[in-house]
Amino acid sequence: MLEYGRLKVIKDFKMKVFEKVSVIKCSVEDLFDFHLDVKNLEIITPPGMKVELLTEITTPKVGDVLRLKSTKGFISSVWEVEVKELVRPNLLLDEALKSPFKRFRHSHIFLEVEDGCCELRDVIEYELPFGFVGNLFDFVIRSEFKKMFEHRHRETKRILELNKG
Repeated sequence: MLEYGRLKVIKDFKMKVFEKVSVIKCSVEDLFDFHLDVKNLEIITPPGMKVELLTEITTPKVGDVLRLKSTKGFISSVWEVEVKELVRPNLLLDEALKSPFKRFRHSHIFLEVEDGCCELRDVIEYELPFGFVGNLFDFVIRSEFKKMFEHRHRETKRILELNKG
């Protein structure tokens, strides 16, 4: 179990974990609502990558399945992601039903920290396909996660802090 303040997230210890944390000057409610609006995923996606929403859902609820098409360079994949848990305004947890990964779970964690600031924490739990051979490429996946989430956090911070000012 991973604990973040009063928030507890059950961790699967067989899966690898990637985390990215940022502090953003905004309310925790604004941060939660920004991430709940699926259209914002396209806005914070890094250059060179495209995410296309294939379902009509823009504000998901628990049990909803979102279909997304992700393209980087000439490689495309369709993801089906189920919203597993929503705890307003602290947690949005989704799990891939279909993706390039054997298993993929993404916890978006939002915590109020101090002086009108909150913490944005993305926790990615994943298992690569192809067993031992797939794990040889983990360093590439982690590098891609790092670049992608640094961009997402930077853009989220820019947008929310700009809208506050």
